[in-house]
Amino acid sequence: MTRVISVEREIFPIAGTFTISRGSKTEAEVIVCTIRDAENAGRGECVPYRRYGETMESVLEQIGAVVPALESGMNRADLLAALPAGAARNAVDCALWDLEAKSSGVRVAERLGIVPGRMETAYTLSLGTPEAMAAQAHANAARPLLKVKIGGDGDIERIRAVREAAPKSRIILDANEGWTEANVERNLAAAAEIGVALVEQPLPAGEDAVLGRISRPIPVCADESVHETRDISALVGLYDAVNIKLDKAGGLTEALALREAAERQGFAVMVGCMVGTSLGMAPAVLLAQGAAFVDLDGPLLLARDRDPGLVYEGSLVSPPAAALWG
Repeated sequence: MTRVISVEREIFPIAGTFTISRGSKTEAEVIVCTIRDAENAGRGECVPYRRYGETMESVLEQIGAVVPALESGMNRADLLAALPAGAARNAVDCALWDLEAKSSGVRVAERLGIVPGRMETAYTLSLGTPEAMAAQAHANAARPLLKVKIGGDGDIERIRAVREAAPKSRIILDANEGWTEANVERNLAAAAEIGVALVEQPLPAGEDAVLGRISRPIPVCADESVHETRDISALVGLYDAVNIKLDKAGGLTEALALREAAERQGFAVMVGCMVGTSLGMAPAVLLAQGAAFVDLDGPLLLARDRDPGLVYEGSLVSPPAAALWG
């Protein structure tokens, strides 16, 4: 059966400015792939990420390269061989999952053998001065889990300011590769003293071997250092947890395999996201069921989301309705 493929660029304004150690942005740029057969349409969303050498144009080009095969019936297994891990494959893979669900009448959760429920997600605080971050933390002090963007001089002051402003919240620190071999051990010790639950990617990917030689008084989570299943073995002894993101893994198919491999090696699992809409988060909500840490707050950071979108009640996110995805 011939399919019709459409690919669209969309922009969603962020509520304010989102800042990490590598820069700031005020908009979320996403790409949506839609695969239609005679009666149904499946959608998938991705966020191209420059840290991994992706642009909107390069991702559109990658998707375009597999359109003829998709039109002829390419399946998810074929896709894994046709495109590398990354945003382009994510959009197509998730669109295929969605199309399969709508064509068969079997929801993705049922296909995976899970009964999904509501989950607690982290809420992200942008990098700023200690005073600015304390203000963000105070405004969100009722949230049980905060993810705090850091990565530079003055990080300990930032962490202390957030802790004082939100004394009851659990805290994840995300350094986005912003620490160095010279300060990582000292910063980890200070974070442990302050009561941080997890530190994410403190050192640049490829420069993290020192993590195997120093004291890690709190769990350290790989993000930029892990994309797909084949990366897992190199992380043993360096990290305690891995952050799985659909845009890194290249879709739900590979992300499921990555989670299984990570847990088999004894890693705790975090499921995270780029800043995108509910369409991009929806498959990740299923992936994240039972994960140790969930960071799927992308839609909460936007000035507007899709309609229908995921339902958030405070920091609790519900599984996607069929009208959204899956």
